[in-house]
Amino acid sequence: MDLTNYTEVTALLRRHGFHFSKSLGQNFLTAAWVPERIADEALLGPEDGVLEVGPGVGCLTEQLSDRAGKVLCLELDRRLEGVLAETLEGRDNVEIVFADAARSDLSALCREHLGRRPWKVCANLPYNVTTPLLTAFLEAECFESVTVMVQKEVAERMCAAPGGKDYGAFTLLVQWYAEPELLFTVPPHCFVPQPKVTSAVVRLTRRTAPPAEVESRDFFFRTVRAAFAQRRKTLPNALMAGFPGLDRAGAEACAEAVGLSPMARGETLSLRQFAALSDAVSRRLGGS
Repeated sequence: MDLTNYTEVTALLRRHGFHFSKSLGQNFLTAAWVPERIADEALLGPEDGVLEVGPGVGCLTEQLSDRAGKVLCLELDRRLEGVLAETLEGRDNVEIVFADAARSDLSALCREHLGRRPWKVCANLPYNVTTPLLTAFLEAECFESVTVMVQKEVAERMCAAPGGKDYGAFTLLVQWYAEPELLFTVPPHCFVPQPKVTSAVVRLTRRTAPPAEVESRDFFFRTVRAAFAQRRKTLPNALMAGFPGLDRAGAEACAEAVGLSPMARGETLSLRQFAALSDAVSRRLGGS
């Protein structure tokens, strides 16, 4: 069966009594080149274990199975159990676990089902849980790479540079843990039902060392969140709002200590400048 053929897939789903759930963000691929290229861009080998979240009918899973040593699929929708049992029958290196990836211990699941081989993530992520899932993948710090299809605007945010409208707190979270690369875009007509937005595939390659030295990672991310909580605020005002113990004189002193103008805004700072600023804030507040 061609799992990207619209007629065959709709007949399959009808046979199993399946209907798309808008709340689960289900959009299945109907263009064969897309799962093939996603799997190629994941740079998989027979030594790799792959985590896929939201396999749908299994069109990407097939491609991952052909390239990797073992594939673990996490699927939230139990209604797909019969569908996946049929479409992935005979693929002995694929295991399906029905669980909520956003609420799961991903590292523990991979240890249990993928073993000691290197782990990678490759998935067509549901749009409604993209950010929390990407955050979970990165903060787990156990995946060599994360190759995923997401909304194009999310991919652009992950890859953004300082000064642009796409640059924000999520950009810095991603770039702290990984080196992002936007690989290609996928138009709406490649899905059923068709989404209202263009998608893009991005590969996040885990960093082997932090991109900057910081005295406290917690202060780094607190500083980043404060700077972008209200983008139009100047840096001292943003810091005062994010750190209640910091007065105006202290906030301005922190900015000036690392060579920043009191009129600067967070969207103009590089990751390394945020690292220096967070150290200044941490020292000013005594690490509290």
